[in-house]
Amino acid sequence: MAGTMPAARRMADVFRRYGVAYRQQHGASLSTVQLRAMSAIELCRTAALGGHVEQCNDCGATRISYNSCRNRNCPKCQSLARARWLADRQAELLDTQYFHVVFTMPDEIAVIAYQNKPAVYDILFRAAAETLRTIAADPAISAPRSAS
Repeated sequence: MAGTMPAARRMADVFRRYGVAYRQQHGASLSTVQLRAMSAIELCRTAALGGHVEQCNDCGATRISYNSCRNRNCPKCQSLARARWLADRQAELLDTQYFHVVFTMPDEIAVIAYQNKPAVYDILFRAAAETLRTIAADPAISAPRSAS
């Protein structure tokens, strides 16, 4: 139908549809925490976690409301906590100009990082910090410039 928007896709829908195949293909590289999170998200707000019946006091209409997984990685369960966290972080921002800096690594290293996260990310963050300190110490780069 023209003019209609497609139904919103949720992570749980993707996990329910492709999760088994994904785990079969990549299960050896997934941590226990990742596997538990996937499972919790798949089951969130389904009959598998139980539920209760809500009834309107005015008209008597009823609906089934399924229980949530409460997993910290579940986007449905943590949306309010995420919004509160974001508001708290925004309140901490200084009234100044900010820059978003992204450090990446070559695909070949990313493959190693996937299997050795603590070691590789420690190296990446140390290199990024050193790079930012070097740039900040260079007056030719870090000196304030007037708007043209």
